[in-house]
Amino acid sequence: MTALRLGPLLRYADADSATVWVETDRPCEAEVRCGGGPDGGPEEIRAAARTWRVAGHHYALVPVTGLRPGTETPYRVLLDGEQVWPLPDSPFPPSTIRTLPPEGAPGGTAGDTRDIGDTRDTGDTWQSSPLRVAFGSCRWAARPSASAHGAIGPDALDALARQVLAGAAERPDVLLLLGDQVYADETSEAIRRRIAARRDLAEPPRGQVADYEEYTWLYEESWLDPRVRWLLSTVPSCMIFDDHDLIDDWNTSEAWQREIRATSWWRERVLGGLTSYWVHQHLGNLSPAELAADGLYAAVRETDGDAAGLLRAFAERADADPAAARWSYRRDLGRTRLLMVDTRAARVLPERERAMLDEGETRWLREQIMDGRGSYDHLLVGSSLPWLLPPAVHEAEAWSSALCRGERGPRWARLGERVRQAADLEHWAAFPESFGELAGLLAEAGRGEEAPATVLVLSGDVHHAYTAEPRFAPPTRAHVAQLTCSPMHNSVPAALRWGFRFGWSRTGRLLGRALARHGRTGRPPVEWRRTGGPWFGNQLMTLTLRGRRARLRLDRARALDGRGDADGGAALEKVLDRELGRSPRPDPTGPAA
Repeated sequence: MTALRLGPLLRYADADSATVWVETDRPCEAEVRCGGGPDGGPEEIRAAARTWRVAGHHYALVPVTGLRPGTETPYRVLLDGEQVWPLPDSPFPPSTIRTLPPEGAPGGTAGDTRDIGDTRDTGDTWQSSPLRVAFGSCRWAARPSASAHGAIGPDALDALARQVLAGAAERPDVLLLLGDQVYADETSEAIRRRIAARRDLAEPPRGQVADYEEYTWLYEESWLDPRVRWLLSTVPSCMIFDDHDLIDDWNTSEAWQREIRATSWWRERVLGGLTSYWVHQHLGNLSPAELAADGLYAAVRETDGDAAGLLRAFAERADADPAAARWSYRRDLGRTRLLMVDTRAARVLPERERAMLDEGETRWLREQIMDGRGSYDHLLVGSSLPWLLPPAVHEAEAWSSALCRGERGPRWARLGERVRQAADLEHWAAFPESFGELAGLLAEAGRGEEAPATVLVLSGDVHHAYTAEPRFAPPTRAHVAQLTCSPMHNSVPAALRWGFRFGWSRTGRLLGRALARHGRTGRPPVEWRRTGGPWFGNQLMTLTLRGRRARLRLDRARALDGRGDADGGAALEKVLDRELGRSPRPDPTGPAA
């Protein structure tokens, strides 16, 4: 009997279609059956796809169409006609596909033109059909081998699954995973044992993953946790990579890239990493229509034999030329537009041309924001890296970038590069022109009669959570904010806590201005203020969007038995819950921004 190795993952879902991703242990026909039976409705929907092979592994992405808008339908997975999901004797409820409501449904948005700051509680203000978007980043499936980080606390994603299963939390409508879904450079003891049985750990890359096969082990470790597996089978997910999906500080600079490409092991790592990302994460980000139009996907499915060579050639092109692949994508979730932006592979790294996004990616982002403007009420820009950082950190990144460009001569340029790599100074602020371009684009998106109610940049990476708001002149009609949330399951060293608190302080701002004067960077093109945080711990943010209203909640994972890493149960405890667009309460966690 054919077995299910990994999945199912419910990836895409809209008003009438969805996709379900699986890995199997041999070639087969993967089938998804929705509804039917005593609890599933009168009509059963069946969808099937043949598996395709990559490096000896077998995968299928099954597009399901013909679903009814605004419904929740249980589904089963069959391989060659034999049911493999739900698992036998599963303690969890059936996995379901929840479709988006039709346009203009109750609690939807047709005709609702109130500003987000409108505090009237009339009519349909907080009626049915909200859209709940949960997001976060940076998740160790297991503690890295020989970790010096101490207790890392319970997994926030696992805690969310526990509470949804217990009926103690609302199930999100979509889950945004904003980078570092797997850690290729920080592996667990179990992964290291598998690596040691395959190759010599004394040779680079030692205990880090080396190629596609070892990447598959990371996804198994991450996605086979029983509660997380159930959650990913029933909540649609949108994913984008960040650095640890390949290696810490991936594409920091041209100098970094030159050094890493000179090593004996990097080529296999990057080709394996991009190929595994395409298979495990990227494909599921696409709609059934986009999949049908994707030439590479069609070629992989039609390959007679193993498609590893085809994907390896694609990965080589993507690594050599950012314009050869587009990892960014758009999702329209009713009247909420989500743009997930690639801030790693789309970079332009030569110092005098340095940009976070290449020309094609920049043009794509503008087109997606402006397309049908006025037809969406909320614009969510998913960027694994925060746009607005603590001011001292922002100025340090701009300073190092100026030094590397040669503003203070070659000796300072060499120092600037060493500091940039050592301190991870490679966020939007380290690409000053791109920072300004994004600021201008978000301001433009938020102005005028067709402006959405909110323009929100959702980010992770920096191992803490905070909210910040820019001050545009003239002001925007939309509420514009940076919402940052990480990690879901990782460590937060004391030095990091201190550094980010200092970065928002008045003293930190003064230090930042001194660095700006030395680097001759001038003032940033926009000012901003912290409106909440910093908060530390394993955590998740959730946006609840109804009409033109938006509410933000932050939850932190807490171990129920009081021991940070024990599997004695975990819960999410509320840290923040407030409506966006209203004046936040004074922040008691540190000095005012």
